[in-house]
Amino acid sequence: MKIARIETFLVPPRWLFCRVETDDGLVGWGEPVVEGRAEVVRGAVEVLSELLVGQDPLRIEDHWQVLTRGGFYRGGPVLSSAVAGLDQALWDIAGQAYGAPVHALLGGPVRDTVRVYAWVGGDEPSRLREQITAQVEAGFTAVKMNAAGATSPVATAAETAAVVARVAAAREVLGPDRDVAVDFHGRFTAASARRVLGELAPLHPLFVEEPVVPEQSHLLPGLVAMSPVPLATGERLYSRAEFLPVLTAGVAVAQPDLSHAGGISEVRRIASLAETFGALLAPHCPLGPIALAASLQIAFATPNFLIQEQSRGIHYNKDADLLSYVVDPEPFRFVDGHARRGDRPGLGITVDEAAVRAADRTGHAWRNPVWRHPDGSFAEW
Repeated sequence: MKIARIETFLVPPRWLFCRVETDDGLVGWGEPVVEGRAEVVRGAVEVLSELLVGQDPLRIEDHWQVLTRGGFYRGGPVLSSAVAGLDQALWDIAGQAYGAPVHALLGGPVRDTVRVYAWVGGDEPSRLREQITAQVEAGFTAVKMNAAGATSPVATAAETAAVVARVAAAREVLGPDRDVAVDFHGRFTAASARRVLGELAPLHPLFVEEPVVPEQSHLLPGLVAMSPVPLATGERLYSRAEFLPVLTAGVAVAQPDLSHAGGISEVRRIASLAETFGALLAPHCPLGPIALAASLQIAFATPNFLIQEQSRGIHYNKDADLLSYVVDPEPFRFVDGHARRGDRPGLGITVDEAAVRAADRTGHAWRNPVWRHPDGSFAEW
């Protein structure tokens, strides 16, 4: 069996899919994308495809090594995301070739259901209670919200109070038996994060995500030492090597993204590395159905898994949603806030190829906003 063809599809709202076809008709799907830079990753996939066409698709680890190390210049979000999508597609083909779900190929399941959370905003708090109530009524036992929008370099008393008030409103709706995770999104300086973390502790967040931007990960040991709230990070880290210092710093939750951090192959290893530090895995996934399918395969096979992000209803999905490009929504039917384990081969989903090809004819040019402070200087988004 040889890889015969690799195609990419730029599909709304902001995703990039890849299709890997073998000479005997097996097709694997992946989701290689950097949000806001999808066209650039598309070019990287096309270049890397030169190393795969004509090769045996089942030599997944060898391909991963060549794709990540075969060029003199390595790493970074674009290359790692291109590799991630191709890696997902190869695992999808392997599962179909062996007649087994990917989680079986990873050593078999360690759980029957995977807890998932819903995203409820937080940048603009006016509808927060309404959004959380809707998710509770839908059966979810956990939500995630942004702590704030653009934040001053040193958070003011009013900004700090507003963060605490929003999380308190969430806790009031959720009660003591459900969870709220709070995403700082790298919008806080370390000094501001230190101040807000202490104020949030009585509200018992499940975790606080990205308390500082990833290029300031060297500040995490101090934040971990003072924070009574578990800290999480990792959506903008792309390898074991980049996760090692933040795990050494003592973060409680690692959040690699299956479409950024080298795919199933590398995230599996990141999870094992995190386990040696007593850290839990909560894969980042505000993306499409292929990325979520890959994330769930990891979740079913990972002992130190905590909870899974998913994008149904997220505010980015204006032109398409999680179910827009799959034939059968059953793998993404959440019952009491959990996804149930299935035994379909590969990634466990059937991509609606006709819908994907039609969407690619429209494409997209999604870009994240650029924020500025009142004085005109740049603000973290």
